[in-house]
Amino acid sequence: ITYGDWSADVCSSDLANGVHPMNILAITFTNKAAGEMRSRVKSLVGDVADRMWVSTFHSACVRILRMTADKIGYNKNFTIYDSSDSLRLVGQIIRDLNLDPKRFPAKGAQARISLWKNELVEPAGATDTAFGPYDTKYAEIYTEYQHRLRRAEAMDFDDLLVNVVLLFRRNPETLAALDRKSTRLNSSH
Repeated sequence: ITYGDWSADVCSSDLANGVHPMNILAITFTNKAAGEMRSRVKSLVGDVADRMWVSTFHSACVRILRMTADKIGYNKNFTIYDSSDSLRLVGQIIRDLNLDPKRFPAKGAQARISLWKNELVEPAGATDTAFGPYDTKYAEIYTEYQHRLRRAEAMDFDDLLVNVVLLFRRNPETLAALDRKSTRLNSSH
């Protein structure tokens, strides 16, 4: 059984047991897997699948944030920076801070920022735990990067996931509302 097959089987079972299609949240990692899952679900329930939450983690997070970003201080119409937008911004910050791009390459800084975000470390935490001059400078780049993203009403791909975690932690009623909507949370992994 592939992940998509597993998810379609679970959805099929749920539907057979009376779960309304709009109460199913099916999430996977890749666009390809999400497309396959959506296609299988559509063959089971028809066009209602087009309105169901069958998507990637990032797409589901975008959907949640488009409805609730104001609860964490963002405009609901925020811009999403792809990896090249992010890399360009990091490079600009390195130049603006007069850092040597050979010692602080943009790709390295971008990777460090992504690592911190994936560990849910905010800029202040990165600054507080920095050790040595290089780590301190990377934390400074991260702080300025987040400042500029916020000023531009933008999020990068990591922010899409991180900001939903922050949203749910700071606004448990938002998580509860999503939980009530989705009687069955289905994640392929």
